[in-house]
This record gives sequence, structure tokens and C-alpha cells, in this order.
Amino acid sequence: MARCRLRHGRRPGPPDGSVQVIPAIDIEKGRSRVVFWPGVSTGVGAPTDRPERIAEHFVGLGAPLVHVVDFDGARRGAPVNLEAIGAIAGRVATPLQLAGGLDSAEAIQVAFAAGATRVVTSLAVADDAAVLRACLDVAGDWLAVGLDARADRLAAFPWHRPATPTLHDLLSELAGRGVRRFVLGHATGDAEVGQIAAIARTVDADLLVAGGVGDVEGVRRVRDAGAAGIILGEALLSGAIDYETAREAAA
Repeated sequence: MARCRLRHGRRPGPPDGSVQVIPAIDIEKGRSRVVFWPGVSTGVGAPTDRPERIAEHFVGLGAPLVHVVDFDGARRGAPVNLEAIGAIAGRVATPLQLAGGLDSAEAIQVAFAAGATRVVTSLAVADDAAVLRACLDVAGDWLAVGLDARADRLAAFPWHRPATPTLHDLLSELAGRGVRRFVLGHATGDAEVGQIAAIARTVDADLLVAGGVGDVEGVRRVRDAGAAGIILGEALLSGAIDYETAREAAA
């Protein structure tokens, strides 16, 4: 199941230049790992751990994309929560980005067949040119590489190369190979935000920041750094950040 590649540069972000605020749902054994209570501040509404209902809520508020992490798939190394993915895809028409256990072209094909429209693969794939090429042949511009942006985590990875690359050099290299989207975890520290700003100016790819943001000020920091999107999971589902308030901060 091949995906068509966009040949003329990267996919554009929002026309108004605002940062996309992307809700994330972590799935384990078919359910959200965080119970969501949409009316927690008012006491109205019922809590739910059904991924499709959570996705429907945020799409109703204008979410441009739903990010889903298959925790069981990440552990097994192959997609597991396919029924839950299908339920989300059947409930909303918004693009669905799946991460977890997608380290081969075959796993990506399974994810697409289940209802995902975008996939996030790991740093292990990014470090293997042949596997990365095979994954890109299947997913095209709908493939993202996910990695922890912190320098010590990059240094700890068992690279198949003489020296650890810098974040900027790695993303520039991968963009040159055809990767058009990156999901950067824990990229909200001062050093990481500075790197994002530099990368956003020089690398032809969309940068999505995931993890580490727990308040509206954090959303603004990511916006000002030039990221294309910010992925919010527990902060949204727990009520620490209101979705509409986050969108206003990202504008």
C-alpha cells in the first residue's frame, strides 16, 4: 500500500502561520492510559478512556490531527492496538498519526490498513539507510521520525557511525534523504528550544514538539521557536491545559 510522495517541497503548515495544537492519546490494551473527563472544571459530562470518544471530542474543538501512541506496539515492536486505531478512524475524518512499533515497512502497511494516515518511526530506523528507504517508499511524506531531542539521549543511542551527530546535523541529513516531518520529544528546555529555532530556519521539514509542555507559557515557547506543531497528551486529558486556550496561545 504505497503513499504518494509530494515532490515539490514540504507540506505547508497552517496558512495563518500558527502552530498546530495536536491532541495525543496513549493507548494500552485498547484503552487510553489517561482517563479523560471533558467537564472536569465544571463537573459536567462523563469521564472516558475510550480512544475514539476522546479523539472525537478534540476534533470537535478543531484539532487538525490526532496523535496516537500504541504502547503495546512499542513494547512488541509491531502494531498491537489495531482495533482501537480503526475505531478512531471510523469516528473522525481528521488525519490520524500513529507511533509505536512502526520500525519496518511491513508494520507501516499494517498501520495504514488499520486506519492510520501518518506514521512515526523510531531513531533505529533513521540510523539504517536501507530500512528508512523502505519505510519512505511505503509512507512517503506521511512518515515522521520520532526522537528524544536532548543531547544526552542522542549520545546514549547505539549509533552505527563513528560519532554521535548533533540534532541539527541529524535532521538535516534525514531531510536530505526525504524525511519531511520530525516528532521531537522533550524539546522544551532552553538548549532544545534554541536548537529548534535554528533547525526551523535551515531544515526543510516540519518540527512537531511532544512532551515537556505543562502550561500555556510552554506552548508559547514552542510557537516562538518556529515549530510547526505541539503534541499535548496528559496535559490536555488531565485538564492542566484547556485545548482552546492552548490554540489561542499557539496562534
